[in-house]
Amino acid sequence: MALTMLNELLTEDPSPPMLLYQVSKTAKLDTLNYQSRFMQSVFAHFPEILFIHRTYNPTGKVLYTFLVDGPRVQLEAHLARAVYFAIPAEEDAEGLAQMFQVFKKFNPAWERICTLLADPRCLPMPTLALEFPEAEVLPSAFHICKFLQGKFYQLSLEQPVEQVLLTSLQSTMCSATASNLRKLYALLINYIPPDELPKLHSYWLLNDRIWLAHRWRSRAESSRYFQGLEVTTRILSQFFGTTPSVEQGVTSLLRYMQQNSGDKAGFSLGLGPQDNCCASDISPQVPKVEQLVEACIQHSLNTICTGPAAQLCLGELAVVQKSVHLIGSGSEKVNIQILEDTHRVQPQPPASCSCYFNQAFRLPCRHILATLSARCQVVQPSMLPPQWMAGHAAKLNDILGSKWSETLDKHLAVALLTEEVGQLLQHCSQEEFERRYSTLRELADSWIGPYEQVQL
Repeated sequence: MALTMLNELLTEDPSPPMLLYQVSKTAKLDTLNYQSRFMQSVFAHFPEILFIHRTYNPTGKVLYTFLVDGPRVQLEAHLARAVYFAIPAEEDAEGLAQMFQVFKKFNPAWERICTLLADPRCLPMPTLALEFPEAEVLPSAFHICKFLQGKFYQLSLEQPVEQVLLTSLQSTMCSATASNLRKLYALLINYIPPDELPKLHSYWLLNDRIWLAHRWRSRAESSRYFQGLEVTTRILSQFFGTTPSVEQGVTSLLRYMQQNSGDKAGFSLGLGPQDNCCASDISPQVPKVEQLVEACIQHSLNTICTGPAAQLCLGELAVVQKSVHLIGSGSEKVNIQILEDTHRVQPQPPASCSCYFNQAFRLPCRHILATLSARCQVVQPSMLPPQWMAGHAAKLNDILGSKWSETLDKHLAVALLTEEVGQLLQHCSQEEFERRYSTLRELADSWIGPYEQVQL
């Protein structure tokens, strides 16, 4: 069965990849090494930094995915940075050494690797250092973040404490300055039970060399980087980590890679003229489910809304289409984040959101549209107030002028500022809290007078 499924991949691919595998006596997949010609070309262009991720299968087999990383890599499509897949016979030193040796044999550019980023809990660093003696081996910021995040949930901390730690972790990963790392380290010392603290390997936060490999990214770039890796690792888990058949999981993943020709087109745009000669040979990409859903949302907006309302909502939808969004579902409400502050969404009609756009215009905002897209749903008439329905208002300026509320404008501005100040006060030290509180006290007294107590 394994032989049949894998051999089908070779016959379906017009440019046969490098595929080496062994099967056991029971015809089960024992080892695998896979690299398409496109993947080999990507690695040859960006060999300096290599990121290695491990995906576990319920049968006990493990898939290793090699991805290119670093400032020069501008491949944003899911799995576009993947350059090698391997399943070792065993995860001992010998099995991993054989896996890396096969990789080096088919990729002469391995000698140009400067940095290896890996999960320090799962991949033996000495083995990597032995196989890549000229490269620096470092724990990856992504794996450290996922490890700490998982530990915070496992410890069953009080909800306010857990939220403070998760928020601080997210902020630190997007801005890994020495100051932010020390603040996160101090939070761990203060809030994690002493007997559990050694299990968190908090010393990673004080190893500046780890974070120098990540600190060159801006806050927005870091957010996109972590979210992109989150999506990539979830795809790997979806194909390989959840199926009881290793052969079926590998075949589904490799077929997905073959069909994802949009990644190749994106890569060709970044190469020189001499590398673009094969661009015409790339087959057009089959529309994805997300693209079809977003097309249906556009159609529903144009059908249900007035022209101005559709114009506003389609502008919000454009943000959704260009952004990576995270959705955490609850029983009644959904938390949406599109590379910005988190907002609370009530997706059931009449749909509502805590963001400024929805509060001001009562129209489906980018957060509501992201929820609908994720749920493969479209805009319903019950989600809009009557004045936004087709056949009512004519001009966008008239609607904006009639619906704008100066009181609401001030209320939302004050609410957002209050929430931001509250978050800052929660995450600072006691000394910093006292200083900031004193500043706020003086400001309030100067506005209202020292004789009237102001609630802060």
